[in-house]
Amino acid sequence: MSPTPPGRRLRLGLPRRMFSQVLLMQVAIAAGVAVLATGLFLAPLSDQLDDQAMRRALAIAQTTAAQPQIAEDLQGTRPSVDGPVQVEAERIRKASGAEYVVVMDMRGVRWSHTDPKEIGRVVSTDPRQALAGKEVMEIDSGTLGRSARGKVPLRDTGGRVVGAVSVGIEYDSVRALLFHAIPGLLAYAGGAMAVGALAAWLISRRVQRQTRDLAFSDIAALLAEREAVLHGIREGVVALDRAGRIRLLNDEAQRLLGIGEEAVGRSPDEALGAGRTTDVLAGRVTGTDLLTVRGQRVLVANRMPTDDGGAVATLRDRTELEQLGRELDSTHGLLDALRAQDHEHANRMHTLLGLLELEMYEDAAEFIGEVVGDHRATAEQVAEKIRDPLLAALLVGKATVAAERGVALWVSDRTLLPDRLIDPRGLVTVVGNLVDNALDAVAGTAHARVEVELRAEGRTAVLRVCDTGPGIPVEQRELVFTEGWSTKKPPAHGKRGIGLPLVRRLAERQGGSARVDEAEGGGAEFTVVLPEALAEPDPAVEPRHTHGPETEHVRIPDTEPTPTPAPATGARPAQEESR
Repeated sequence: MSPTPPGRRLRLGLPRRMFSQVLLMQVAIAAGVAVLATGLFLAPLSDQLDDQAMRRALAIAQTTAAQPQIAEDLQGTRPSVDGPVQVEAERIRKASGAEYVVVMDMRGVRWSHTDPKEIGRVVSTDPRQALAGKEVMEIDSGTLGRSARGKVPLRDTGGRVVGAVSVGIEYDSVRALLFHAIPGLLAYAGGAMAVGALAAWLISRRVQRQTRDLAFSDIAALLAEREAVLHGIREGVVALDRAGRIRLLNDEAQRLLGIGEEAVGRSPDEALGAGRTTDVLAGRVTGTDLLTVRGQRVLVANRMPTDDGGAVATLRDRTELEQLGRELDSTHGLLDALRAQDHEHANRMHTLLGLLELEMYEDAAEFIGEVVGDHRATAEQVAEKIRDPLLAALLVGKATVAAERGVALWVSDRTLLPDRLIDPRGLVTVVGNLVDNALDAVAGTAHARVEVELRAEGRTAVLRVCDTGPGIPVEQRELVFTEGWSTKKPPAHGKRGIGLPLVRRLAERQGGSARVDEAEGGGAEFTVVLPEALAEPDPAVEPRHTHGPETEHVRIPDTEPTPTPAPATGARPAQEESR
């Protein structure tokens, strides 16, 4: 054992290990309970032994006073060592085991005593109550020391009190009885303490296993660190008990799920309602990095069971990452479109250069007017049908990507959407996702075409996007709106199966709907209904639609590399007349 370093005091205290602390405290409690129980038992036992001794002394005194011969001898003789009263009293004392049997007259003079010298003397204690005809029990001190006493009046045959009888039981014998009972009590207490110590050891071992032999200070520090970590990380954490109830939510989980502390103690079904997020948290859907949509957020969830039968689920917000990924995809598409436009622009410049070299100046001017006017006229027609600038710009931009992929993007002749959308950004998300999915579906097919229809019915906005692709089987038409489900290969930035669930979630949040059916002539037709999507019209501001016939389809300009672009309006090709 190494000596204590100089300058440091050796302090004695509780051990640091939880096992030792719990065991020591429980043994101390068991010992304290045993000592307290022994003391509580001994205190009434002592009183009970005193009472028994006094009653025994009183009974002996009553038996002695009941003998009429003693009253007669007390009246007919004088007190002496050899007198009949002394002889009878000594006989009774020896037979009963009493410490003394004293017979006195009305003056309190002793006629019998264990010590012959005391015969003829006045008693040392007050005899007045007994001489007055009362029976007395008490613990008192006299010439023979402390004793349990019983005093009764002595009456003659006529019932007149002629003296008294006092009997004493040695108090040391009472104390000896008490001391004799203590070893037995201590044995019982020791046995109880041993059982308590064994139980304390077993409990301490169980606590040691469950707490991994950590000290109380370590556990307190871990709890403080856990609270700091859980509420400080930017990842949602949801802990569930073995019954499937939520027992912990950190701040980020509350923000991502849109719930508060009132969800603690409830099941995910009660706190979140039906949906994929609930199924993931409840363990009904298993796997790693599961995609789920909550509100407008795209979440990645992982669930891990715990040893106690519960589980811990982590949630990460991928909304911004998905948006960045989609923007990256759009950027790549725009770059490809710009390369195609650069190629087309080069062709047009070569054509213009050739016309100028041939000195065909009028043809060159007409060619320039057709190119510029065609794009301007078509953009104006799109803006005329779709008054919201964000949606119009979105469709014009998507057309460039569509043309590069060999797809014709059309705006239906039934399209007419006024510029009074309440949430234009939400509708941009819906249109963008549906158009992207339609372009993916028809890419690489013959006569690929995507048609977009946007119209207002009162304050309700109705969106229809149909394509000429392979379509969606009936049994999969609900699966396409499930988070994480997709028939396409995942892009480089992440997973698929997010756009369509987000579309349905946005529609349902506004009380609307999103569904997919078979398009006329084949392909898929997505229909989204958004009630209350438009503000009330203002007759003083709402312009009247006066441009062009409403039966005309508008084909958004593409970037097909042809020297002379086709007209933007007019009759459609015969192979595209029906769907």
